This record gives sequence, C-alpha cells and structure tokens, in this order.
Amino acid sequence: MKTWLFKSEPESYSWDDLVRDGRTCWEGVRNYQARNLLRDEVAEGDLVLLYHSQVQPQVIAGIARVVRAAYPDHFAWDPASRYHDPKAGPDNPTWVMVDIAPVRALDPPITRDELKEVPALADMMLLRRGSRLSIQPVAPVEWDAVLALREGREP
Repeated sequence: MKTWLFKSEPESYSWDDLVRDGRTCWEGVRNYQARNLLRDEVAEGDLVLLYHSQVQPQVIAGIARVVRAAYPDHFAWDPASRYHDPKAGPDNPTWVMVDIAPVRALDPPITRDELKEVPALADMMLLRRGSRLSIQPVAPVEWDAVLALREGREP
C-alpha cells in the first residue's frame, strides 16, 4: 500500500462533499506527471491525504482510500465538461481517474503552517518551493508524521 496527497480546491470539491457523496471519481487531472502517477502507481487500497489548496489556511482535511484503480476519464470526451480534451476519446483515452472514499476527517484539519514546523516533513513534496503537482506521493515517514499531529504523538 502506498500513500498519497491529492489537492483539491474546496470550492470545486471539498472534504465535506466527499463525505456527503460517500465516494467520488477523482476526475479532471490534466497534468501528464500526475496522470502517470494515477495510471501507473496509485492502486486500490492506497490511502490519500485530501489537501485543500487555494484557500487560507491551506489544510489537510481528511484521509480517503482509493476504492477503484485508474480507468479512463470519460469527462475528457464530453464537450460539455469543463475537463473536455478534444484530442482524447474512447479510442485514445489520454486521461485517467481513480475513485476514492472517505476514511476519516482530521479534526481539526492540519494546516500547512503546522506541517512546516515538523522536521520529519522538511522534504515533503507539498512543502517544496514551486511544487504544484496535484497528485503527490507521501513517504511512509511523512505519513506517520502527519498523522502524529492529530494522534497526540510526537511527529
């Protein structure tokens, strides 16, 4: 099992939306590097930190589980979708998505500023300058340090 961080703008899709829906397809990834991670490395059963970007404060709101591995993102084929890609189609499924379901909220959510204070997270991709990838691997030591912040353990 691997661990990941998925970024979402909460006005587009939030932790509360995921809890309400019970499950969702993680569609709309239109970056080749992130697509390759979804397609080649993210697997059913993997755990995900759901990170809210583009808000203040930026936070990790909860933990989700991948419940379906990569499959073609059919929104790319739909001209009415905001994720439409005219170069993609059923015969050329350029983009993929996975399904995730909520596991538990992090209460309170963990802020980016809190993460920056943890030495074990110094190399975390999320905290690197210029790192904008929407799908990011989280190393086991980083995963443990993040969870320790809400489990009363030393990170």
